[in-house]
Amino acid sequence: MLYRFLDELDPSHSYFYTSDIKEFESKYRYTLDDDFKSGNLAPGFEIFNRYQQRVIERLTDIVELLEGGLDNWKFDIEETLRTDRKDIPWPDSEAAMKELWRKRLKNNVLNLKLTDKSLEDVQETLLKRYKNQLNRVLQNSNDDAFEFYINSLALSMDPHTQYFSPHRSENFNINMSLSLEGIGAVLQAEDEYTKVLRLIAGGPAERSKLLKAADRIVGVAQGADGEMVDIVSWRLDEVVNKIRGPKGTLVRLEIIPADAVDNHQTKVIKIVRDKVKLEEQAAKKEIIEIKRDVDTYKIGIIDVPAFYADFKGMHAGNPDYTSTTKDVRKLIAELLVEGVKGIIIDLRDNGGGSLQEANSLTGLFIGLGPTVQVRNANGRIDIIRDHDPKLVYSGPLVVLVNRMSASASEIFAGAIQDYNRGIILGGQTFGKGTVQSLLPLSKGQLKATTAKYYRISGQSTQNKGVLPDLEYPGIFSVDDFGESSLPEAMAWDRINSIPYQTYYKMDDLLLLLKNRHIVRNRMSQDYQYSLERRERSNEMRQKKIVSLSEQKRRKELEEADQWRLELENTLRLTKGEPPLEKLSDLNEDKADDAHSSAIDVKDPLMVEAAEVMVDFVELLKKNVVQR
Repeated sequence: MLYRFLDELDPSHSYFYTSDIKEFESKYRYTLDDDFKSGNLAPGFEIFNRYQQRVIERLTDIVELLEGGLDNWKFDIEETLRTDRKDIPWPDSEAAMKELWRKRLKNNVLNLKLTDKSLEDVQETLLKRYKNQLNRVLQNSNDDAFEFYINSLALSMDPHTQYFSPHRSENFNINMSLSLEGIGAVLQAEDEYTKVLRLIAGGPAERSKLLKAADRIVGVAQGADGEMVDIVSWRLDEVVNKIRGPKGTLVRLEIIPADAVDNHQTKVIKIVRDKVKLEEQAAKKEIIEIKRDVDTYKIGIIDVPAFYADFKGMHAGNPDYTSTTKDVRKLIAELLVEGVKGIIIDLRDNGGGSLQEANSLTGLFIGLGPTVQVRNANGRIDIIRDHDPKLVYSGPLVVLVNRMSASASEIFAGAIQDYNRGIILGGQTFGKGTVQSLLPLSKGQLKATTAKYYRISGQSTQNKGVLPDLEYPGIFSVDDFGESSLPEAMAWDRINSIPYQTYYKMDDLLLLLKNRHIVRNRMSQDYQYSLERRERSNEMRQKKIVSLSEQKRRKELEEADQWRLELENTLRLTKGEPPLEKLSDLNEDKADDAHSSAIDVKDPLMVEAAEVMVDFVELLKKNVVQR
């Protein structure tokens, strides 16, 4: 427990000294958990107070250093900073600590300088940042210390178990969801940054298409002309309060895009706050046409952004209540009237929702049968079943998933895969296979993991998620994003399978589909583009050391921009589009389509899904695949 607490307080090994750690080890290495269990919180408060002392020392030094001015700083010296320090020992002397923080400050100065800010503006921005941090640290109370301490224990159970103080409980809505008159995003703290975990379907951020999962927010401004406030190192609840606001008002966010090659590569986006409307989350349909020789195939697409339901209307007996299953049932009927040969269910970026809807939606594509198993903390297993024998759609099915497909999406995709009912195409899903419950306490509340999901085949969706039958590269790294990237994430495991029937003979089918999929991808510039973007992104994430030479950093950035520009233009030329003169033109080009809510039938993965579907249909025609 000691090391979990120390890592929660100082994950970058940048505040405590080696001597602090040795002192804590000698006193509490074998006793801290026993003291906690007996109700003796004094050791935890002692460690927290030492941490508070070290933070104040560091921030005071940095403020004094900045107040001395930046005119004499030299940016032509070749020196480096290690940015990932979780495996690096704590500094063993005051000189080593001061040198580490000098380099950290120089890197922050350089990041802002590379945005063409003057040294005076850089100094002003950083002074505000560190003075704000110092003021917030000085305001820490006993409640803050207790919350930090108890959460170090809670998070050692799994990443979703967490204690909320009375103040934090007021702001809590699914990991700080901003769905209530905000932008509709779920945020999480990561080091000194606020990172976008996911977007809420139908929310202002999702509709704008300007904010993406894994983007980091570094500044917030109110209205069209409000001052951009630097929010680096702010507490998560403070950032949430800054972004929230009345419906119809404008908030400007300065973000570091997920695929940025350097922390200085920020851009400002504008989002109008609104409430998440159920109708904006609703499933929608489209038809894509694929030509093969002399034949043209109409393929239906159903985009399911969330597993939603109007439970209030349902329980009141309102026949017009809305739900994912009701909407999809209607869309299937309409697509069949229009003569589609197959249906694609798009679950990309679908973060989940109602378990009941995941079960009933699966039931549209299977007969009677189980859909998911739920094992609770005492080991009891409940089997969730579809009790409707009718297949609403019995034809060929393709399900699109990506790293942001989570929870209920994984239950649906896993069931379709286990039943051999359809093809799963895309990337490995998020891996959120646990169930949390809110437990009220005398002060605050506890969000605790109380159960775990298992597929009917017995495999857990936890940690590993659902592996696609046919892969297509996405920009999110499995190692850096998703359940498996979270500390103390529960492991994948399995329980007994339960009886269920299967539909297609997938071994024969998948071998043929994979071969055709691979051949198309070898000739697809879109596929190669996605592959290169992912490889480049992974390469950047592996970079642990940055140069503090301005000339070298500018050269690296110019090379990165040139690489991206050439990659974009190669793709554009294959599509008959004019090449870009500069990379900023790409952002302007994307902004023009930012508010489109229609299904993009030109989306490369959607096109490939339709091609896979045509392969599926043709193999069925030739009786290659038996049911």
